[in-house]
Amino acid sequence: MVSKDQAIGGVIFIVCAVIAIGYIVALFFTKEVVDFLKPYIALDVAWVRYWLVTIPVFIAFIAVLCIGAWIGWTMATTPPPKPIEEIEAEEKAEEKPPEEKAEEKPPPPPPEEKKEEKRRRKR
Repeated sequence: MVSKDQAIGGVIFIVCAVIAIGYIVALFFTKEVVDFLKPYIALDVAWVRYWLVTIPVFIAFIAVLCIGAWIGWTMATTPPPKPIEEIEAEEKAEEKPPEEKAEEKPPPPPPEEKKEEKRRRKR
């Protein structure tokens, strides 16, 4: 059985393949396409080719600018990282000497275990 992600991927693949084939046909066989559509729409071959190139270039240009703007916004709104000296100082402060580690007591048992121990003692 196909997962949801695989199904979405398949749909995206099919849509992209159909658009690519349609674009190639429209760009390289513009005269034939225009002649086919002339009874319905008044088109000029040069006008159709111009827009077939202009629209994808426009979309790609805007996409690159949007990515650049997103990167700039992220860089502008992200706080700078702490200097390495501060990080090292914090790590050293958190470390305990080995003597103190040996003297530490184990943590107290959870409340449930205390109840069970009391019940056992009463018996």
